[in-house]
Amino acid sequence: MREFLKESDVFDVENVMNYIGEISKFHRIQGSKELVEAARYILEELRINGLKAELLEEVYDGKKWHLTLASPIPWDLVYGEIEIDNERITTSKTPLVVMAHSPPGDVEGEVTAIDKEEDWKEVKGKVVLIGEKWYENYKKANENGAIGFIAYKKGTGKAFPYIGLFLTKNDLEWAKIPAVTLSEKIANKIIQKLKKGEKIKVKLKVESVISEKQTLPLVYAKIGSPPYILFTAHMCHPKPGANDNASGAAMLIELARVLKEFYNNSFRFGFAFLWIPEHYGTQAFIENWAHLEEYYAVINLDMVGGSEDRSGSTIMVIKTPLSRFSIISGLLEYFINLANSGGESFGGSPLPKMKVKSYSYEMGSDHDVFNFFGIPSVMPITWPDKFYHSSEDTIEKISKESLEIIGKAVLATSLALSKGEIKQLKRFARAYTMKYLGELNMEKDLEVAEKLVMNGLNRDSDFLGINLGHELKSNPWLKWQRKGVISPRSIRQLDEKKGTELAKILEDRKIGILLHELLMLGEMLSKEETYNVLKEEFGEIDREKLEKALEILKSLDIVSF
Repeated sequence: MREFLKESDVFDVENVMNYIGEISKFHRIQGSKELVEAARYILEELRINGLKAELLEEVYDGKKWHLTLASPIPWDLVYGEIEIDNERITTSKTPLVVMAHSPPGDVEGEVTAIDKEEDWKEVKGKVVLIGEKWYENYKKANENGAIGFIAYKKGTGKAFPYIGLFLTKNDLEWAKIPAVTLSEKIANKIIQKLKKGEKIKVKLKVESVISEKQTLPLVYAKIGSPPYILFTAHMCHPKPGANDNASGAAMLIELARVLKEFYNNSFRFGFAFLWIPEHYGTQAFIENWAHLEEYYAVINLDMVGGSEDRSGSTIMVIKTPLSRFSIISGLLEYFINLANSGGESFGGSPLPKMKVKSYSYEMGSDHDVFNFFGIPSVMPITWPDKFYHSSEDTIEKISKESLEIIGKAVLATSLALSKGEIKQLKRFARAYTMKYLGELNMEKDLEVAEKLVMNGLNRDSDFLGINLGHELKSNPWLKWQRKGVISPRSIRQLDEKKGTELAKILEDRKIGILLHELLMLGEMLSKEETYNVLKEEFGEIDREKLEKALEILKSLDIVSF
């Protein structure tokens, strides 16, 4: 299998860096014209590289639903500034001064910091300063008579945070005040002065345009014929957004260029490439254009350029959920570890160049949606990133080493799946299955997990010809009627009270992961088997919270039992 990594040497990290530099020039907010411009840039680069690609168009209008997600308003930033405590910051320094989707406004007033619930009684006619739950607290500020809203984010230091309101047309009935951001450093200085009893005045100005509609752009390219390995990357997020996610969008252009040169008719897979606005574009693609039966698996590229020294990042491999077991997780892990080898231990064994670790299924990007719809989907990502969602996510922080390790590993994985000999793939599948089950079995007994692994191997065999595994005898206890990301914010559009209840349950991110995996498992297994396998996959679970969440989803006809 090592020969496929050797072949991947044609992957050119300098090309990726150039693409990152260009994509990061666009302020790629969902619902904005610059997101469309970024999509057209990607389309043109694909054309230059000899690929046939198309621009698929849906709409942002603040009203339409893309499966389970309510469209944000069409929104463009013109100008913004904040003048506070002898500092004046404008959008010429960073467009992140203005919260994405903020209504326009020009206000001047006294700042009040929210520290506890009773502080809301004092906000009328003032400008609120707060560091958490921005959408919820922005709504509170409007309802309590504030004239402006300032957000900051803990842990971002001198950087200005990216915070998106993702307002809908319904939200515009109450969302009236301008919303801006401050760096944590400046915000903390203001808060300390307020605690000493000083009065702080602020001027803030937002010039933004809220339109009737804007194109929701997707770029789609194919090489060869189905079945396909599908590669995805979201192209949205604010300027600069170099690692998140100009890096993934840029790597996808380079992979398309290289795989076009590799492909021939003897390959068992063709290749498809999809650039989308995160989650909204993926769900629009599945709803309008995808032929799901044509895809063997998905490799989603998100934040693939984080540096270990500057950003504090680890290269992570997010495996498919157990409900969608596939050897693609093992192949990607294998090739990332090979690509990461460099130097020697005292005994002559290779040492890793960077920190690398594989993880059970985690949520947070476009791999989620394809998993929901039955396509095994994996994600390489560099995490954490101390510059995540901030004005400091610049190209200078990008690690060429991370890009090279991940890019070559993804390419090698694709080549191994497409032209590896059946006996090679069969041997690897057996070895990875033992490793996977062995790791699960180290701390707990397994009752159901092996059935799901065998089911995944059976699906792999249909595409790869490895003749392993067997089909699961299905015994579903629920039906996931409205598939897609379960978003409390979108559920609030259906029922404010239930959306708020669900948001409270999902404050623990692990509950969100467990809930979505429960829905996937519940369409395959009995109720008790579903809960048992959740424990086998993730360890201890909070069944009471999961059942409360299910009842909310049932009441909204999202699931049925």
